[in-house]
Amino acid sequence: MTLVVVFAGLILLLLTGIPIFAALGLTASAIMLIVEGDIDGLGKSVYSHLDKPVLATIPLFVFMAQVMIRARVIDELYDFAYKLIGHVKGGLGAATVLACTIFAAISGSSVATALSIGSSAIPQMKRFGYPERDALGVVAAGGTLGILIPPSGPMILYAIVSEASIGALFLAGIIPGLLLALAFSIFCILQARSRPEIAAPQRADRRELAQAFRRSIWALLAPPVVMGGIYFGIFTATEAAAAGSLYALVVAVLVYRNFGLRDLWNCAYSAMRTSMMVFMIIAGAAMFGHAITLIRLPAGVTEAVAGMGLGPLGFILVVMALIFVLGMFLESIAIILITTPILLPTMMALGVDPIWYGILLMINLELAMITPPVGMNLFVIKGITDAPLSTVVRGASPFVLLMLGGIAVLIAVPDLATWLPTVAGFGR
Repeated sequence: MTLVVVFAGLILLLLTGIPIFAALGLTASAIMLIVEGDIDGLGKSVYSHLDKPVLATIPLFVFMAQVMIRARVIDELYDFAYKLIGHVKGGLGAATVLACTIFAAISGSSVATALSIGSSAIPQMKRFGYPERDALGVVAAGGTLGILIPPSGPMILYAIVSEASIGALFLAGIIPGLLLALAFSIFCILQARSRPEIAAPQRADRRELAQAFRRSIWALLAPPVVMGGIYFGIFTATEAAAAGSLYALVVAVLVYRNFGLRDLWNCAYSAMRTSMMVFMIIAGAAMFGHAITLIRLPAGVTEAVAGMGLGPLGFILVVMALIFVLGMFLESIAIILITTPILLPTMMALGVDPIWYGILLMINLELAMITPPVGMNLFVIKGITDAPLSTVVRGASPFVLLMLGGIAVLIAVPDLATWLPTVAGFGR
């Protein structure tokens, strides 16, 4: 009953439009006042959660993404993907997924990926006969890869709340992310075969392909710089974020030469605003976690699950269904911060790998981006095209099934997520 009351109160606050950090903080304060009569313990909880060097990854990765976006690498990325596989019937859709995958590994944001790639890809796809529904759907779904392909903002947030290794999570997301992108691409090619109106662009010759590759090489090298350093143990996740930011600045200033002091200021300002928003949310989550621990809510959930006789698989299936429903109404950040403190003790008691669960969570959060009524990518695509929301939803619906299939495969084969971190030494 306590779980229902806390959950219901928090969700009602969020549905009013109040900021996430405020809803979490108010809920925590109310619990503390009822139980202890004061809120003295909340300050220490906030300090202990914010006093962590790993939090430096957030502004650094946001800054890196801002620099790469302002350096206008998007057109070169899409042009290379388009020239590489666009000549195949349906290849233009696959090229869009490829561009989304690469840009997701730079920006770490699903919304930024859908917005940036969509502006270039959607007009091009419609020019070659793609039905509007198909063009909008592939960009909306491809953009969600920003949650799973590292560096990912929600992944960093989950790591902080769960105290899991950010480096391990980054590596764990690579194989599932690439497999999901491959599934999207294959679907685009198969779908195009049933669309006679879709034309295949003329094949680019070797010279054009080489030129497109040379123009995009610096963008293509950004993900290996970050992830390669982590994989080979050259630097930690925080140092990888700093290296990525430095790399982005060098490319923008010395290679693209379209980045000035005003751009530097704007990037730093945007990174500061985004980071402060995230830090406030983490502070709210710290207060919420402290309060629910005080009333033994996580322990109660663990005892209830133990009483139901659910094993790890049954627990995961129930949790995935719950998060899928929550994703229809709440933002990804809210889902992470509400569910993780409650579910984590139960997960640990059942022996569920938090890294494996984290990747399952990320795929489910991808679903939240394209499932109505509150699917952020759906609204982003509608905003840049003025298309009816129902058209965007219909176009994205096949990808919902593909993601559900991805969750099922990852549940059946956990090694897809855990193998790479183990090889890199995180499992030892």
